[in-house]
Amino acid sequence: MAIVSTAAAGLKAASKATILQLRDPEATVRRLEAEAVRLVSRSRVPVLISSRCDVAIACGAAGVNLPERDLPVTAARSLLGERLVGRSVHSLEEAMRAEQDGADFVIFGPVWSTPSHPDSRPVGIEGLATLARRVRIPVLAVGGVTSERIRACLDAGAAGYAAIRLFA
Repeated sequence: MAIVSTAAAGLKAASKATILQLRDPEATVRRLEAEAVRLVSRSRVPVLISSRCDVAIACGAAGVNLPERDLPVTAARSLLGERLVGRSVHSLEEAMRAEQDGADFVIFGPVWSTPSHPDSRPVGIEGLATLARRVRIPVLAVGGVTSERIRACLDAGAAGYAAIRLFA
């Protein structure tokens, strides 16, 4: 499973992904909804919306991915029913909470340093491996993932990876 954030990479680059995540925290709801409708209608793979259950429902998206300090997974699940609900996490405790609350997957990292989150301390490949062993839901590695590092993520137990620059 590979997730690409389309706000930075665009639909053409996203053709390499197995899931698209529309993430544009600066967008107005109207602009986000218009982009979501465009992506959902054109994408050959499922589209997730970052943070916005209302936009996901309105545009027929496959679900949402929620940042760690966002809406609780249980609330998103009650709104979205069987649609996908993911949670971005930075610790084992948060991953276990997301799993317990009904998340379908977690995005964990940053595994390596990344310019998109310069103040975040990398968890390293061992941190990824530890988390992947402790939860039953799929774990996606994020942060500094390059084509050369994908195999290490998968070997550590990740079900896939999420990236922006890799697909740009």
